[in-house]
Amino acid sequence: MDWIDALILGIVQGLAEYLPISSSGHLEIFREILGLELSGEDALEFDVALHVATVLSTIVVLWREFVPLCRSFFTFARDDKFFYVCKILLSCIPVAIVGLCFKDFVESFFGGGLKIVGICLLVTACLLSFAYYFRNPAREAKAHVTGHDISWRDAFIIGCAQAVAVLPGLSRSGTTIATGLLLGDKRDKIAQFSFFMVIIPILGEALLGVKDIVSGEGMSESVGAMPLLVGFIASFVVGCIACKWMIELVKKGKLVWFALYCVAAGILCLVW
Repeated sequence: MDWIDALILGIVQGLAEYLPISSSGHLEIFREILGLELSGEDALEFDVALHVATVLSTIVVLWREFVPLCRSFFTFARDDKFFYVCKILLSCIPVAIVGLCFKDFVESFFGGGLKIVGICLLVTACLLSFAYYFRNPAREAKAHVTGHDISWRDAFIIGCAQAVAVLPGLSRSGTTIATGLLLGDKRDKIAQFSFFMVIIPILGEALLGVKDIVSGEGMSESVGAMPLLVGFIASFVVGCIACKWMIELVKKGKLVWFALYCVAAGILCLVW
C-alpha cells in the first residue's frame, strides 16, 4: 500500500464513518477497486487506525458536549450528564464481549472479498427503510411526536446493535441510529449518542494494537508507517466535516436516501 491508496481510504473512512453506509464495508470496496491485497488481520489493523482518527474528529466537533460529560463523570456529579456517560458505558458491554471473545471470527470477514459486504449493505438498507417507515418526520410533525430520551434499556439494545455492526457492510452509525429511532428516541439525541458510544471500543482496540507493537509483534509491513499516517490525517479532517453534516441529516430524517444508495452498492458488490 502506498500513500495515495492510504489517502483515498482515509477520505472514504472519514465520510462513511458518519454517513449510514458502512465505513468498513466501503474500505473493503475501495481495497478491491485499488487492487490492495491485505490479510484479515492487516486490513483490520489499518481500519482501526482510521477509526481512531474519526473518533478524534467526533471529540473535536462535539467538544462542547464532550467536556461537560467527562467533568460530570470523573467528579461523580450524579447528574444527568453522569448517568448519560453510564448509559454509554452500558452500551459498550456487548461490543466489548464480541471484541474479546470473537476477535478472530470478526477478522475472518475482513479482506475476504465483497460478498459479505454486499449482503450487509442490503441489511443496512432494510434497517434504514424500516426506521424511516416507523419514524417518518412529516408524520411525526403532524402528530406532534418528538420522541423520548434514551433509557437504560434503549442504551443496552443500541449497544447490541453496535456489536452486530462490526461486520463489514453493516453500517455502525446506520444500525445504531436506526435502532434508536425504532425505539422511539429523539432524533438529535440518538445521533449524538451513536457518535459518542463508539469512542470507548475504538480507543480500546487501538490500545490493544499499541500493546502488540510494544510487545514486539510490531506494525504490519504490508501497510507501513507513512501510509498509516496519511490515512489517519485524511480520515480525521474529512471526519470533522462529515460529523456535523450527519447530525443535521438525522434531525431532518433524510436517512431513507442512504437506504437507496446501500441497495445499489450492495447489488454492485454481489455482481462484482
